[in-house]
Amino acid sequence: MKAVSGFSKMTKEQKINWLSGELEGEASELVANMPMYWHQDTNIQKRLDEFSENTLTNFNLPFGISPNFLINGKHYSVPMVIEESSVVAAASLGAKFWIERGGFTSKVISTKKVGQVHFIWQGEKQKLNSFFSKIKEELLLSVHHLAVNMEARGGGILSLELIDMTEQLENYYQLKLNFNTCDAMGANFINSILEEIASNLKQKASLESNFDPDERDLNIIMCILSNYTPECLVECSVECPIEQLGIFAGGMGPREFAQRFSTAVKIAEIDPNRAVTHNKGIMNGIDSVVLATGNDFRAIEACAHAYAARDGQYRSLSSVSVKDDIFKFSIRIPLAVGTVGGLTTLHPLAKTSLAILERPSAPQLMQVMAAVGLAQNFSAVKSLVTTGIQKGHMKLHLLNVMNQLGATPSQIEKGKEYFSDKVVSFSSVRSFLDSIKHLQ
Repeated sequence: MKAVSGFSKMTKEQKINWLSGELEGEASELVANMPMYWHQDTNIQKRLDEFSENTLTNFNLPFGISPNFLINGKHYSVPMVIEESSVVAAASLGAKFWIERGGFTSKVISTKKVGQVHFIWQGEKQKLNSFFSKIKEELLLSVHHLAVNMEARGGGILSLELIDMTEQLENYYQLKLNFNTCDAMGANFINSILEEIASNLKQKASLESNFDPDERDLNIIMCILSNYTPECLVECSVECPIEQLGIFAGGMGPREFAQRFSTAVKIAEIDPNRAVTHNKGIMNGIDSVVLATGNDFRAIEACAHAYAARDGQYRSLSSVSVKDDIFKFSIRIPLAVGTVGGLTTLHPLAKTSLAILERPSAPQLMQVMAAVGLAQNFSAVKSLVTTGIQKGHMKLHLLNVMNQLGATPSQIEKGKEYFSDKVVSFSSVRSFLDSIKHLQ
């Protein structure tokens, strides 16, 4: 494929034609067919195109609902966007299991978000400390015009401090700011504040009479929010008397289940190999709600996994206790989300998701996401310690396999009946289809 000049200035049709012309055979045909995925409403399509750059078409993912979530006494049907049917099924099963046992209890611990001004300064540390103490309030006042609207909603800058990082990197310091961005994710707000403070910091340093001439050259490296938000934190838990857990597959009793479940979670607390898959399951549920509501799943994923390794070893995000005949399963996780601004306002289906959730505040959305992650995790671990994960997973995957093998609608129906009590695998499905084709 050759290089191209001026690609971003081409129309969408021209981009598709160019790419299709660079490819051959099936690849060329697939690209040429991209317009079939455009939205029939041209105004909506124009908005979708503007979300990104060099847009060719839309990449569709299933939008589903997981009902029966009882969170802090309130019922929710939760929108989920994900391509894996077992995730929605697992979350729904977890929600249904716990709705009969009191539901989910969720609370927000804190909603602090972080921004940093990274800079290099060559001079005596005490001079910089004294300088910062003198100008700190001026720096905060200098961004009041940017923060006034957020402050009117109850948010704004919570703190500003100078951090000495010179032991890790020569002459490296940072200004660390904590923010409350209310119901907004707040990235643009935070970054605008940081850049204005950095500009004022540099200017004031250049005029500081107590600095030597070379000390007045304070070098701003970058200004950026941090997606590591360990103090934007939510907790969620479920609990019930052990006997109320009931009987599980194969006749497993509640006490054996509680013991096996507890051991499985504790393995994820001590073994990173297991913990990564364990937490991936949690994020299956959370990410699907993040996507449905127009939030940033990459930032939330990065933060969650960093938080899981906060003590130097990667561990489970969920925990379990079995004490005084009470089974308790819980999660504590940082979730920096928004319910106003950005895609939450612009994307029609993100708006729909928030409407389905009855227009939650950002803290309420944090609680819903944590509950979905916990429900997903509960169902996954429950399957692992009872029937095994593949039985349910492959049953749900059967339709995908049959479609991949080109099964007709009648063959799919026969396949569902045939595999109702059998192990599903790609080879077994293929053999089944071969066997019934000979009968037709």
